[in-house]
Formats: sequence, C-alpha cells, structure tokens
Amino acid sequence: MVLYIYLSLPVAQIFSRERLNGHYGVTTFVISNTLSSTPYLLLIAIIPGAIAYYLSGLQRQIEHFVYFTLVLCSCTMLVEGLMMIVATIVPDFLMGIITGAGIQGIMMLTSGFFQLPNSLPNIVWKYPMYYISFHKYALQGFYKNEFLGLVLNLEGPITVSGEKVIAELFQVETGHSKWVDLAVLCGMIMTYRLLFVVIIKVLDIVKPILKGMTFRCNTKCIHGIENLCAPS
Repeated sequence: MVLYIYLSLPVAQIFSRERLNGHYGVTTFVISNTLSSTPYLLLIAIIPGAIAYYLSGLQRQIEHFVYFTLVLCSCTMLVEGLMMIVATIVPDFLMGIITGAGIQGIMMLTSGFFQLPNSLPNIVWKYPMYYISFHKYALQGFYKNEFLGLVLNLEGPITVSGEKVIAELFQVETGHSKWVDLAVLCGMIMTYRLLFVVIIKVLDIVKPILKGMTFRCNTKCIHGIENLCAPS
C-alpha cells in the first residue's frame, strides 16, 4: 500500500502537465484513468490476495474469496483516488507522500482494529473519523465474510455463533450485510473521484485570484521602495 501511495503521485503530476498542454480535461482524465486502471488493480488484488487468503487458513468457499478480492480492489482504488486529491492540493512530491501516508495512518487507527469502536473518543476520533474511514467498512466486511454462518466450539457442548463473536468481541455493526459495506466502499470511490474534479475546478478559480493579489502586493512594494529611494 505504501508503494502504491508512492506510485500514485506522479500520475497526478503528469496529468497537470498534460492538462496545461490542452490534451484533455479533468472529467476525461478521471473517466479514462478509472477505466484503464481498474483491470490492473483487480489483477493486483487477485494474485497477492489469493496467496494471503488461502495461506492464512480462511474460508475455502469461492464466494468468500471473491468478496475478499473485491474489497481489496476497492481499497486500492480508494487509495488511488485519495492520493490524487492529495497530489492536487500538495504540489511537493515528498510532502505529498508524507501527507497521504499520514491520512492513511489516521484512518487505520480509527477503523476499529487497533482500538475497538466503543473505546474511541467520541469527539473527532469517532465522530467523524471512524465513520469516514474506508478501513472501517473494509474491516467490518472482512469480519462478516469470515465469521457469519460459523458455529464455534468452546468447551464440550458449549458453542457460540460467529455473529455473536464479531458483535460482542469486535463490536461490528451486524444490522446490515457485508454487501452494504462493499457498496459503501464503491460509493466512496465515486465520491473521491468527484471530489478530485471539484478541487481541480475550484483551484482553477482560486489560483488566478491569489496570483493577482500577490502581483498587486508586489507591485505596491516595488513602487514604495522606488519612492523611498527617489531623490528628494
């Protein structure tokens, strides 16, 4: 994931240069980039995902692996969209990597894995960070994918359902299915892409205004210095 953060930033920088040359617009780039990268991201999710999934001893049914792959691919697409937004706002390459990695780290810390959801401080960390972190929906989808439908043996005849385990032990929201979590991830993919377009459009309006203000300030400073240095 860190490598993909590193590779996503040059894409946005190349886009900015190509756009200045008038080759294509923002909407065209977003659509073409999404369509062209999705097959490769899916392939990246399938091959390492198959190695990690089956070596970990998870459920063997093909439908569980398909869900695992879809969530993994969705998370990769979300990282791509997030890093494109970061590269647009933060022009420096190194600062873009640091900013993107920091955002990813905060989202992971508030996803409910390192700290259970009920243990998160309500202000900022749970509301809103916990609910806007896409890791939360990916993690809960993974839990439901592996535990729902299982019956675990404890001691002797004592058994416990997988749903009870994830609800009480991991504090997973079981009021909706795992496919709802996947749908939320897909919705966040579209949201990140639209947000990228909106930020580009806003920057196109704001940058000339800021440059004009800076130019006027510099002009006033130059005239002021010339007036002070002029002989009386």
